[in-house]
Amino acid sequence: MLIVGELINTSRKPIKEAIERGDAAYIRDIAVRQAEAGADYIDVNCGTLIHNEPETMAWLANIVREAVNVPLCIDSPNPEALEAGLKLATKGRPMLNSITAEPDRFEAVLPIVKNFKAKVVALCMDEEGIPSTAEKRIEIVRKLVEDLTAAGIEREDIYIDPLVKPISTSDQAGAELIAAVGFIRENFPGVHIICGLSNVSFGLPNRRVLNQAFMVQLMTVGMDSYILDPLDREMMGFFYASKALLGKDPFCTDYLKAHRRGLYRRD
Repeated sequence: MLIVGELINTSRKPIKEAIERGDAAYIRDIAVRQAEAGADYIDVNCGTLIHNEPETMAWLANIVREAVNVPLCIDSPNPEALEAGLKLATKGRPMLNSITAEPDRFEAVLPIVKNFKAKVVALCMDEEGIPSTAEKRIEIVRKLVEDLTAAGIEREDIYIDPLVKPISTSDQAGAELIAAVGFIRENFPGVHIICGLSNVSFGLPNRRVLNQAFMVQLMTVGMDSYILDPLDREMMGFFYASKALLGKDPFCTDYLKAHRRGLYRRD
């Protein structure tokens, strides 16, 4: 089980404003709090700043690297930004987010994955976009796993992201993703499955409740990695409780550690 802290992302207004005023202390604080809350990786994403993304990525990655002892997840579709961040991701094995089955993007990003010996998030999309059917989704997953392993990437370093869609725009999106995760777990042993949870609740009220419920449902069918907000105490509580209940936490060790840290204490 792996958690990637999602909060350092310029699509979030406070992060964008902190970058605009050069507020390294704010970025550092968000990174430290996520690591202390249980994040195994800290995601760094400045993809909305397309005019100076590589420079901003380097600035952010350097701040986060110096602030925490967990590795970085460098998150961008831009190969130059990926390289700029990965050069500074020197603590532990970095993660690259992301590669896709789009031929041009795959060809551009694969050498970066290999050069930095990074774990890689592989998005379930190709040149036709995000698949609209289960059959197409499976076809893309198979191609990604086959092409990455043929290139020398170990299955255990591949994190398939089946891509979450909002249930506000498609009421079957949640059920379809749960089925896809179950299929990937059964047919591609050894690979990891990861997703950003929050998209499922886009456009609906009480988003945290939906995100938390979806996290638990996905874990029951084989999801083993999440890009989420580790400062959401209830989310983290459900995460550790679900691990223990599904037999994925030997001797309930992580659950008990979370309890001792006060995660389940009510204010």
